[in-house]
Amino acid sequence: MAKRITIMIDDELDKKIRLVQSKIILKENKSVSFSSVINSLLAKQLANKK
Repeated sequence: MAKRITIMIDDELDKKIRLVQSKIILKENKSVSFSSVINSLLAKQLANKK
């Protein structure tokens, strides 16, 4: 179940996340939400920490 959380993101980090988002959109040729990109990036990083 998804949970709504409000966070503050630095401008530079926002630009990097949106760049990742745009690359996914171009690669998959479909809409991808900002939230799903953040979730994906967080999940990958947390999986690497095990």
